[in-house]
Amino acid sequence: MKGVILAGGLGTRMYPLTKVTNKHLLPVYDQPMIFYPIQILVEAGVDEILLVTGGNSAGDFLRLLGNGKEFGLRSLNYAYQEGEGGIAAALSLAECFVDGSRVVVMLGDNLFENSLRPAVVEFLKQDYGARVLLKDVPDPERFGVAVFDEAEKLIRIDEKPRVPASNYAVTGVYMYDPAVFEFVKTMKPSKRGEMEITDVNNFYISNGAMEYSYVEGWWTDAGTFDSLQRAGNMVALTHSIHQRRQ
Repeated sequence: MKGVILAGGLGTRMYPLTKVTNKHLLPVYDQPMIFYPIQILVEAGVDEILLVTGGNSAGDFLRLLGNGKEFGLRSLNYAYQEGEGGIAAALSLAECFVDGSRVVVMLGDNLFENSLRPAVVEFLKQDYGARVLLKDVPDPERFGVAVFDEAEKLIRIDEKPRVPASNYAVTGVYMYDPAVFEFVKTMKPSKRGEMEITDVNNFYISNGAMEYSYVEGWWTDAGTFDSLQRAGNMVALTHSIHQRRQ
């Protein structure tokens, strides 16, 4: 199974810290942020990862992560994204790496308490299509929000709605079949000037090819000062609980 971690962007919401380094290299408790998505993908059965990054700190990832062997990876590859084209544009750089197989895509600032392996196993059982992970959150308006019909079928995803149709946020993990790259080639930038991952997900939904899993345990992004602090607190608490049980 192949994985792609998206760790580009300018991190402007975290200035001045990100004036001197990439957001994904900032510490979350006792590790650099980028360690967490690598570890969660490896635990889920991914043994080849492409890390997509950009900006002036791109070389720091190579110095920090090397070839990925210390994480148990068969290979760790790198791609450089020029500019700010959005998540879908960053994903398009992975087409040659994925090479016609299925892929798990993860945003580099997302942290999960529990394993993603059950969701990956369910995705691999699908004949085709995509799968997203949903989490019940108190502030869904910050995220892409799942909209369901009366039978709890996912009918669309609303990006940062003022009035959310549900409390279920789409987390930063997306699982796709190879058709994703053909669709991305047809996309046009949104009003924000970016190629939105929500448009990719709604493409799969409109074609009846999207499934979903619920996230057990805590989940957070770490893309703002508040969420970075929250992520560190959650990791520290989880470590403390594990130590008490040992």
